[in-house]
Amino acid sequence: MRIAVAADHAGYRLKTVVAAHLVAGGHEVLDMGTDSEASVDYPPFCAAAGRAVVAGQADFGIVIGGSGQGEQIAANKVNGVRAALCHDEFTARLAREHNNANVLAFGARVLADAYALRVTDLFLATEFEGGRHQARIDQLAAIERQECDQAGQA
Repeated sequence: MRIAVAADHAGYRLKTVVAAHLVAGGHEVLDMGTDSEASVDYPPFCAAAGRAVVAGQADFGIVIGGSGQGEQIAANKVNGVRAALCHDEFTARLAREHNNANVLAFGARVLADAYALRVTDLFLATEFEGGRHQARIDQLAAIERQECDQAGQA
């Protein structure tokens, strides 16, 4: 799989751990930044990861910050991204099974490295169930289209 990873300064160190783990697992990593622990604003990095997923350059995205909250919000601003904040295996599994999440968000100040890798592996290995959940994904896409149409009229 190709996975776009992004982080702010708070998530930078864990991003390097996750990226190395993904490469060791045979995945291709697209590093969307940042490249140090120097203070940066996270929105451009997280949007870049989301855009890579939507454009088909990456199969999934992973965005990491201090808490993961802002990173998830930033990624979700990209039309077509379904970013899920997952700080445990249960939410990671359901994000994929029920919501067909395509971007994983978590916080470096919330998860220990080893557990972040477990959450990452579970997220990437879990398939979308489809079925009754597909109707909800379609409704989310319809809301996105409506919002984009309204924004274009403003």
